[in-house]
Amino acid sequence: MLAQALFLGRHFRRALHVLNNSRLLRDLRFRFLAAKCLEELKEWHQCLMMLGDAKVDEHGNVLDQDDGSDIYFDKDAEDHEINIKSAICFLRGKAYEALDNRDLARQWYKAAVKVDPLCYEALECLVDNYMLTCEEESELLASLKFGKEDGWLSAFYSCLIRKHEKEYVVEAKFKDLERESCSISPSSGQMMKNNIDVLACKAEYYHQSGEYQKCFELTSVLLERDPFHLKCTLVHLAAAMELGHSNDLYLLSCNLVKDYPQKAISWFAVGCYYYCIKKYDQARRYFGKATGLDGTFPPAWFGTGIAYAAQEEGDQAMAAFRTAARLFPGCHLPTLYMGMQYVRMHNFKLAEQAMEISSADSCWSNTSMWILGMLTESSEAGAVKWNCKVSVLLATKYNVLINVFFMQAKSICPSDPLIYNELGVVAYNMKEYQNAVQWFELTLTHTSSSPNEMWEPTMVNLGHTLRKLKDLPRPISLTCFIGHCNYMQQQQQQQQQQQQQQQQQQQQQQRL
Repeated sequence: MLAQALFLGRHFRRALHVLNNSRLLRDLRFRFLAAKCLEELKEWHQCLMMLGDAKVDEHGNVLDQDDGSDIYFDKDAEDHEINIKSAICFLRGKAYEALDNRDLARQWYKAAVKVDPLCYEALECLVDNYMLTCEEESELLASLKFGKEDGWLSAFYSCLIRKHEKEYVVEAKFKDLERESCSISPSSGQMMKNNIDVLACKAEYYHQSGEYQKCFELTSVLLERDPFHLKCTLVHLAAAMELGHSNDLYLLSCNLVKDYPQKAISWFAVGCYYYCIKKYDQARRYFGKATGLDGTFPPAWFGTGIAYAAQEEGDQAMAAFRTAARLFPGCHLPTLYMGMQYVRMHNFKLAEQAMEISSADSCWSNTSMWILGMLTESSEAGAVKWNCKVSVLLATKYNVLINVFFMQAKSICPSDPLIYNELGVVAYNMKEYQNAVQWFELTLTHTSSSPNEMWEPTMVNLGHTLRKLKDLPRPISLTCFIGHCNYMQQQQQQQQQQQQQQQQQQQQQQRL
């Protein structure tokens, strides 16, 4: 009790001294407390020594070196206290991550979730730090052994991982979560339906499918309920960036810096504001400050490289992307950015190599996908409107490589429509117009929601390809469809403006 009181009072050295001078360290719980003291003191090697020797395989199965027995889901179904073995696995993962051994960190985080599926922090580290590919995330969730009363948690985890499925599939996941919660009690179902964490996952899906205005409106409501929900804040920043809401970015960044001056997201928000108003020097400075505070914050590394790229400083951009590729092996964005930089330098062979690396991990991230839009180029090649993966198009002479890229990307993330659009433009540049039509049609088939302005380039691409095939009626119909989409978008914006004006008038009347 004395050692725990000292730990809670942040007297870590003294608590460690008390534990070392007693015979309590033979007890696993007290050894864990001593390791927690060493964690707070940032003495990571000593922390690992205190936790003892153990091995873990690639799948997160832990083998104790002493007896070789499996440490697997050792949790009493009636005891909902912290699982000590899971906590030890999680602490090992944090120690290895701090020591820059991300492979072992990933394995121990997986072990922590496997030992106890209630260890949400470990899964959060795996997902937020891009330690797993989409397929590995699904395999991990399938391997977890949930209790009968934890069905809602399984449904929540399925909503938490990356969202690339069709709209009805994602909606079914949220309905399943609500149903599992209602099976506990009706009040639990209603509570889960209005839970901020669940709604933040839904906001991520809206952003993933290109519904930025819908995403921004939802996150705005959520931040009014809880202004300190940082995960929702990051999604809100992403949506504001896409919509060009510099005023919102300014206000939010000021509040974050005031409330969380030591967190990377605060200075990342400042960098987003300066990038939005095209002051790239200041943006780069604040992105760099965010990486200095937290070297494992992915958006800050991407932002740093992109800010350099916006100023045509290719070497510095490449350095940032290479660091991000090393830190986040489960994310393909850094290698994709490197390929784009090689293309800018007209080094197509190196671009080919970078794209080959990128193809092995091609799957879109949750909150970082928006950063690709910052690199979008509006140029045309053979009357084809390029999308944000423009760099792949310049490597079309390597036909075999592109096919390998497609198969690898499709096997990892087969529901990503941008892969099909990309291959369609590749086929167009190779004058394989019939294949290009098939890829563009597959792109529209795999969109997660109804077509919106995000997929306008794909429809333009399809129209130009059909024009090459002399199939003129279909391009005309596509043009009408694009015009209809733009008209509907304008109508929605007008309705939103009218609603805002009505709300302002009501507020003024209430004040009077």
